[in-house]
Amino acid sequence: VLLLLCVVISVVTLEEQSPRSTAAAENLAVIIVGDAGKDANILILVRRGEGQQEFANTLKTTLSKADLNVTDTVVGTPADARAALEKQTEPLDVIATDEHMAAFCLEQLPMLAKKYPNLANTTAYQPKKHLWPNFLKKENLLNVLKQISVVAIIAIGMTMVIITAGIDLSVGSLIAFSGVITALSIQQLSGGADPTTGHLLLGCAAGILVCALIGMGTGGLVTLFNIPAFIVTLGVMFIAKGLAFIFSQSAPIPIANEGFAWLGRGSDLMGLPNSVVLMLLLYGIAHVIMTHTSIGRYIYAVGGNPEAARLSGVPVKWVLVFVYTLCGLLAGLGGVMEASLHITGDPKSGTLVELQVIAAVVVGGTSLAGGQGKIFGTLVGALIIGVIRNGMNL
Repeated sequence: VLLLLCVVISVVTLEEQSPRSTAAAENLAVIIVGDAGKDANILILVRRGEGQQEFANTLKTTLSKADLNVTDTVVGTPADARAALEKQTEPLDVIATDEHMAAFCLEQLPMLAKKYPNLANTTAYQPKKHLWPNFLKKENLLNVLKQISVVAIIAIGMTMVIITAGIDLSVGSLIAFSGVITALSIQQLSGGADPTTGHLLLGCAAGILVCALIGMGTGGLVTLFNIPAFIVTLGVMFIAKGLAFIFSQSAPIPIANEGFAWLGRGSDLMGLPNSVVLMLLLYGIAHVIMTHTSIGRYIYAVGGNPEAARLSGVPVKWVLVFVYTLCGLLAGLGGVMEASLHITGDPKSGTLVELQVIAAVVVGGTSLAGGQGKIFGTLVGALIIGVIRNGMNL
């Protein structure tokens, strides 16, 4: 299903693309060297944007190695490009540019050539265009993974809960509560000054630990008093959301340290967002737990037949407390990730996320009746939901 969705969205979003990679810059330089000759004067004009500086630098380096005269390199706005053209004192043979500046040159060069004769024989070159789906662009695929990371991580815990024939409706509210607790803890620890790395780590630990304890309490109520999980987690959902608004006084709490954005915005491993790396790591660990450990077998046994599991020596109550605690802990981690992304603890975050999490688990093949489900199936379910949402916005 996921592959079929990707194929359909790829076909629908197929468009003519103008490449901006370093490889495209090298290919453009080769074309210019072949057409312009050794004595050509070249101006590089590139619009400011992500990856554009690397494009311009690669273009300049490749042209310079071919002994061509690069008079100037401008990475900026059309106004900057016009100023650079007006400053040219020698005859300009070539403008090496991207798609956006090429459109500017097509419009402005004829008028500028009337005023500046040295621009009369100038030719603009841009990378050759090709057909490629917007959906399959590298930045879009990474964006899909980044967008689903919080939902997918919380869905690990939700998968275990649903396999035991339970449910947890509180995870969305715990995201908000965790973010608020994290932000408040960092403020208190730093005393209003710029927080250190230690303050940030302790604040994150506080937010995650509080949510884990709430999850443990939820599991305790479900097991000790035999209250349906739906009722317990519905109550916890309202309580956690209310506490988030009370503690934050209904306003986002800023975190005065850009380093806090490392988890939510950073990309340290081969360009992969840190949140995506964490998601993949947690899925690997969860898969091992569910397929190669006794606790994983216990979870399936409790979901299949709790009475038979109890008679077989499975600690049913402890297993239930464990899965709800883990679900709360991962919801707390999701709250920290959201706070890191926005650099604030927002009591409004996490709204209706519980529905996305449950949908990802069910779409991934986990039975609401319990006893059946796979961790990587949940990841596929989260990807299906993320791909559909992304495809609707392209």
